[in-house]
Amino acid sequence: MLKMFLVGLTGGIASGKSTVSSMLRELGCPIIDADVVARKVVEPSTPAYHRIVYHFGSEVLLENGEIDREKLGQLIFSNTEKRKLLNSITHPEIHKAMLKQILFYFLRGYRYVVLDVPLLFETRRLTQFLNHTVVVYCDPATQLLRLMQRDGLTQEQAEQRVAAQMPLNEKRGLANHVIENSGSREDTHRQVLKLHTKLEDSMDFLLVRVIAIAASAGLGGILLYAAKLLLS
Repeated sequence: MLKMFLVGLTGGIASGKSTVSSMLRELGCPIIDADVVARKVVEPSTPAYHRIVYHFGSEVLLENGEIDREKLGQLIFSNTEKRKLLNSITHPEIHKAMLKQILFYFLRGYRYVVLDVPLLFETRRLTQFLNHTVVVYCDPATQLLRLMQRDGLTQEQAEQRVAAQMPLNEKRGLANHVIENSGSREDTHRQVLKLHTKLEDSMDFLLVRVIAIAASAGLGGILLYAAKLLLS
């Protein structure tokens, strides 16, 4: 029987989550990046795209017709109702697209799939389906310095951006595994290798969780299609 499970990967701004994700990908781990999926589901001609334009107007579009994510973000930042509306449009499409990818890797026989989700613990929409959760952590001083250097921010600007997120210490307390990324890249890589070995040795199953995800998201059609593939 195919054996596969889900691993949630998260972190904070400038904590090094993308670095760890890249290391896992180099090791052959399939990565499903929630940010990439979120951009794809609102591309022109998609159902979510048309609904966003209908509800928010053409002013949220770039000159090339794509969604201006920055402008849309500013529009919903201080408006709870508009934020809920946008989430109601995009979240079902994001979950559907992620489920399709999960089923693809399941059928390919991968041992585990990593869901790279920045707001994993903030939304808690996926945590019930995960066998393992991983937080990429670095100490506050290192996080602040890296953010300032990466984005060319002042200390005050960087502190504001960090303060707008759930503290890394809090995320660390919620995770099953922690990658300490305050040191060298080599040290981080050693931890990623150790984690990968531990996950490869796991014998957790996915199928029941796929059914649970599909049921909670109302994705009976996709599940039926997957079942046909599994039984064919």
